[in-house]
Amino acid sequence: MAKSSIAAPVYLRFVAERADGETGLKSGIFSEAYGLLDGTALSAVHRDLLGKLIAWFDDRLPVPERFNSSKSKGAWRRNSRGISWIKPEAEEHISRMREIAWILEEHGIKVVMIKTLRPGRIVYEDDWQIVAEPFADTGA
Repeated sequence: MAKSSIAAPVYLRFVAERADGETGLKSGIFSEAYGLLDGTALSAVHRDLLGKLIAWFDDRLPVPERFNSSKSKGAWRRNSRGISWIKPEAEEHISRMREIAWILEEHGIKVVMIKTLRPGRIVYEDDWQIVAEPFADTGA
């Protein structure tokens, strides 16, 4: 049997190097960015730039309708296992995520970009991103 010539997409995620204490997963850059905005560490210039970057995403990246596969009543309130991944064709989004990562790194938050061919069970998808419940070995 011949192998398919269609390559699987590589999904991207920008995360803080440290793991979140509650989930054990690495914290996404938006969580970290909101944390910086809530604090006092940002200069006025970085606060303005970070605010504009987040506003850009608010206007151009849909909020996923779901973060888990459960359809049971009240599932949206439970701690979700879904992880957001950006699609490689979302080039402008990726470029702006790199700008956010730069600001975070300027404030001591190490950011890494991780890639995967196997994000997990996809529970939401739009033109620019997916949300997937990770497989046991995904380790995002």
